[in-house]
Amino acid sequence: MKQKSVAKFRIQTEKHIMKLSFIGSVLFMFVEGVMAYITHSHSLLMDFVFDITDLIMIGPFLVLVPLLYKPVTERRPYGFSQVESLFLIIKYGVLLAVTVRLVADNVRSILNGGYTVDAGAIAFFEFCVFLGCLFMYLLLVHYSKEYESDAIRAELYIWKLDVISSIGVSIAFMAHLLLERTSVVWIVPYIDPAVAIVMSVLLIIEPVKMIGVSLKELVLFAPNDEIMDKIRSIAESKMENFPYEMKFLDVIQTGRKTWVEIYISSKSDSVSISSLKTIRDRVKEELRNEFDQIYVEVIPDSVE
Repeated sequence: MKQKSVAKFRIQTEKHIMKLSFIGSVLFMFVEGVMAYITHSHSLLMDFVFDITDLIMIGPFLVLVPLLYKPVTERRPYGFSQVESLFLIIKYGVLLAVTVRLVADNVRSILNGGYTVDAGAIAFFEFCVFLGCLFMYLLLVHYSKEYESDAIRAELYIWKLDVISSIGVSIAFMAHLLLERTSVVWIVPYIDPAVAIVMSVLLIIEPVKMIGVSLKELVLFAPNDEIMDKIRSIAESKMENFPYEMKFLDVIQTGRKTWVEIYISSKSDSVSISSLKTIRDRVKEELRNEFDQIYVEVIPDSVE
């Protein structure tokens, strides 16, 4: 009953956070789209395209969330966890493709001599966007303290980038206004596409990183050495008072689920089922603080 109530709480929390993010994205997407059309700014257009891409991906994920908490079965031994990994690959893959295309378009604009925009209007607008994004980010951080999954972290990352990029763009276009009154006024037509390229480069880092992580999870590769060492250390510490030795550690991580299989050898020709259960429960209890949904098994390997 306790596990069911925890799962229900997590589902409600995650759906609540995703809905808030969805509503915020709709509002910012609309105003950025209108402003990008009015000013013909590629920087605003990039924000608009990035937001609409993220918005399209949030909808299906709201449907997916309840499935991620369904128990594993013989038919689905990994539940729907791999669907989450696949979803993240698609989401970040789309964002990566969009970002690369926008970089190419802005490089072309620079090679063609750039263009001028209403720097004052964009600087003021982006400062207002900065305040709005900061409010949304802090609001989501507040709710994520109760529970934080990979999907929630992805949304927080996007809002954090929005905060940084909007204030960065605002400052860049304030500089644009100052440069118009100097001897380097020739650089002004290149500012908007240059800002868009810098934003694109910053945005491209996380998609590349997360695609790699999600691909590893999708094909059930072992997690990185840091995670393996942490699990190994915890397992060994819980086995100290038992006559067993760890022979092999098998860890599978996909989506928000982690499976840990600890293969042990015994110094005698007998193994106590109750002691294995005790080890498993202790390891699971500690790992539960580190991982979202954890499954642990302690398996006798051979007798010495």
